[in-house]
Amino acid sequence: MFSVFRNNVVDLPTNVSLSYFWCGGFMISAFLFIQIVSGVILSFLYVADSCLSFGCVLGFTSESLFVWFVRYFHVWGVTFIFVLLFFHMGRSLYYSSYSKLGVWNVGFILYLLMMVEAFLGYILPWHQMSYWAATVLTSVVDSLPFVGGRIYSFIVGGFSVSESTLVRVFSAHVCLAFVIVGLSMVHLFYLHKGGSNNPLFVSSGYSDVVLFHSFFTLKDGLMLLFSLDLCVCLMWLCPDLVVDAEAYVEADPLVTPVTIKPEWYFLPFYAMLRSVESKIGGLFVVILFLFLLWVPTFNEACCYYWVRQLMFWFLVSLFLLLGYLGSCHPEYPYIWVGKISSVLLLIVLLVFKSSWIAPYSVEFPGLLSFIL
Repeated sequence: MFSVFRNNVVDLPTNVSLSYFWCGGFMISAFLFIQIVSGVILSFLYVADSCLSFGCVLGFTSESLFVWFVRYFHVWGVTFIFVLLFFHMGRSLYYSSYSKLGVWNVGFILYLLMMVEAFLGYILPWHQMSYWAATVLTSVVDSLPFVGGRIYSFIVGGFSVSESTLVRVFSAHVCLAFVIVGLSMVHLFYLHKGGSNNPLFVSSGYSDVVLFHSFFTLKDGLMLLFSLDLCVCLMWLCPDLVVDAEAYVEADPLVTPVTIKPEWYFLPFYAMLRSVESKIGGLFVVILFLFLLWVPTFNEACCYYWVRQLMFWFLVSLFLLLGYLGSCHPEYPYIWVGKISSVLLLIVLLVFKSSWIAPYSVEFPGLLSFIL
């Protein structure tokens, strides 16, 4: 066991050119560990009951300073994980890391599971926004042809979102966390097996190496300390900054909030989902976006080519715009702009992933030079 740890952490040969953008994976793992520990503590105190859950979660803030700290660290930890995830995936797209199949495929599955895990945790407080967010999302599942009704009944445990749903969500939230930890180990295995990309765009990536310790352990440790300091400062100064005002209103099936919206890291998908009047159409747009984001392509296009950079930052701008539109009330002109932005996002992402395709074993150098 010690030799495995030493070979994969201490004496791991790593490209010396990797910058601070390559610290994201380590910091995500660290925050994931904090989420597991804080989640286990909160699970001892949580009661999965439609009549008691809301009061139970609110009681965490007045139980003791320790429980308050654990609860809000759990809340802010999700925000930091998704901020780091977006930077991590953005860097992977920028440097064409999707050409490394094992790392990319497992990493993308991890991203999907983390979104599911975050949404399940969002339902547990059983406040107005979490209840109605669960109602809206499960209604999209119910609209699926042929199998939608059965899947809906299996998820909610009845005719509508109720206490049975809450019990199932709590069980799935706890179990899925450990599945994510296991897949993180698989992700790390493929990373060490195939290596990572580098900012110098060196094909081998290991022309100039150093040992991971102590060059990169100090680098990762510094970024982790900075992130933890920032998290604690935000938590103390403005603990409810990432908490919706409806989180302090108990779930009421008879009263619909004026604006139903999920957490900020789901807002771009929510804007795409409601950009089409049909529930099936909106779900198709989201699935198509995730498919285009996942599909790995083998290309050797330089990431510093100005056309490629222009498309990448256009993608980022559209994604941020959809995030803003998802938080707006569903009315003109936000819906209209959301439709255009969703279509443009799909088109630009398709061009970005499909352009400059060339196999690594170059058999047609003339064609490759034309593509590049």
